[in-house]
Amino acid sequence: MAAPFFSTPFQPYVYQSPEDALIPFQILGGEAQVVQIMLKPQERVVAKPGSMCFMSGSIETEHVHLPENDVGMWQWLFGKTLTSVVLRNSGPSDGFVGIAAPSLARILPIDLAMFNGGILCQPDAFLCSVNDVKVSNAVDQRGRNVAVGAEVFLRQKLSGQGLAFILAGGSVVQKNLEVGEVLAVDVSCIVAVTNTVNIQIKYNGPMRKAIFGGDNAVIAYLTGPGIVFIQSLPFQRLSHRIARAVTYPNMRENPKVLIQIAIFFFLAYVVILSSLILTE
Repeated sequence: MAAPFFSTPFQPYVYQSPEDALIPFQILGGEAQVVQIMLKPQERVVAKPGSMCFMSGSIETEHVHLPENDVGMWQWLFGKTLTSVVLRNSGPSDGFVGIAAPSLARILPIDLAMFNGGILCQPDAFLCSVNDVKVSNAVDQRGRNVAVGAEVFLRQKLSGQGLAFILAGGSVVQKNLEVGEVLAVDVSCIVAVTNTVNIQIKYNGPMRKAIFGGDNAVIAYLTGPGIVFIQSLPFQRLSHRIARAVTYPNMRENPKVLIQIAIFFFLAYVVILSSLILTE
């Protein structure tokens, strides 16, 4: 049978490609999940660097630059890797490879043939793929769809007829929007949308709140028809809460930190003021 939109832990599935090739896969774990993909001789999996967790002895690993995966100047400037990992079964018998999520995330299998060959994803959503999958940038030049932050300009577009695995944090909700149906979602909670969904960005409050962050500062209004995948715990929100939990208690327990910060800014003020007086 064809791959579902997303699976439950430990439930095996069989992906059927347009060429009628059968590729079994299984998603393991509850939160930080691993996808195990079975490969016949000469079959391959394309994955992000550093995502391989385990593999059979017949699997060969190669770091290559794939022409079908566009990596532009924006990605290079913001630290994106220029290569992909190709895991190929070079043995005479079936093999397997396990691809792990890089954080506390769930893995969603997306059969692009069921989405008319394309889907838009959040930045860094792509984990690995089987068969015909192209990863490219989906830069939207329309001003109403541009939110503050470099990641918006690096939205990923997955196209082709193959099977792609993407990442989502927390619990995942799938919404099927009818024609003209409108859904309001926090921008950071959007995992993926189909190409038929119209996206409008609106700022909840003044622009400075969106620039310097805030809860639900930027809201996306999604208009159907189409399918939307929503995550309950984006990685950005999780990392911010971990940073606050680590930083704030240390500052309360060690008041010297606040004193040192105050002294630093005072000295910086004195240096700037002195330089202005000397230049007059």
